[in-house]
Amino acid sequence: MKKAVIATSILAAMVSTSSLAATVYKDDSSELKIGGRAEARFNISDNNEKYDDSGEKTDSAFDDKSRARLSISGDTKITDSLTGFGKYENEVSDSTDIKTRYLFGGIGTKIGDFSYGKQDTALVMITDFTDTMATFGADADGAMNDIVRAGADKQENNFAYSGAFGGLTVGANYLAGEDADSDQYAIAGKYSLDFGLDLAVGYAGGKQDNVDVNQVDVGAQYAISNFTFGALYEWTSSDDDTVGDNDGLEFSAQYKLDQWTFVGVYNYATTNDGEDDAVDNVAVEAVYKFNKNLRTYAGYKFEMIDDQDDQVQAGIRYDF
Repeated sequence: MKKAVIATSILAAMVSTSSLAATVYKDDSSELKIGGRAEARFNISDNNEKYDDSGEKTDSAFDDKSRARLSISGDTKITDSLTGFGKYENEVSDSTDIKTRYLFGGIGTKIGDFSYGKQDTALVMITDFTDTMATFGADADGAMNDIVRAGADKQENNFAYSGAFGGLTVGANYLAGEDADSDQYAIAGKYSLDFGLDLAVGYAGGKQDNVDVNQVDVGAQYAISNFTFGALYEWTSSDDDTVGDNDGLEFSAQYKLDQWTFVGVYNYATTNDGEDDAVDNVAVEAVYKFNKNLRTYAGYKFEMIDDQDDQVQAGIRYDF
């Protein structure tokens, strides 16, 4: 192994919001990048309609979901075997809603990267297999994120480790809960085979308001020619009788044709100890990339739960 940081590929993913992040400063030991996106998008669904107490409609089926993101990231060489890095990324959806997506710093070593702050958990390497859409998707994984936070993305108070060793990628994280008896942790591993197959498994557990919670994720992804297929099974459990044991399934299929990408996903999850369907839908979308900076997309979600209506979402996105 070279004396540079081992987990170069992991670090690159952590410190860039897109492959278009521009280097604004660089010297022999340090580099600073700025990137982001401007994304004008909208959603149309009867789910968006609202009514006042008299039954008069106050909100229509049209809902603007436009947003912008700005990411600042950098790294600096400390010694031949140590690197420091950090990232800040926010998202603005209107004049009053500014959300911090990532805010972390860390040290890269020969055995991997150690970081602290608001960042993804270890199980994201598995859920990314099926979180593939610009419009919808990843609904089954999100059904229990409020309970098992250590299995979700973008978590605060997050001590994280990631390392790459040949075809094996490993990750672990510990969430220090600010509320009493709410610490959680996770560990995951992914193995990439030479013929395009990735296999991964992960576990998250701990306490949520002094209640024991657990989550197991098993995922696979296979790429062949212009096709990519992903699958995720997620089992969650809680000692809280109102939550109990629940299952989640996600499947994703992508096909790339020149500047087009066509995606289809299926999401299913239970709630209330498996008694009810929390998620049950199919979504399809088409994405057209004009070039590396500009893309447009449109998607349709078919809801299969009685009190949920179908959705249409479309947008145009500029990356910088």
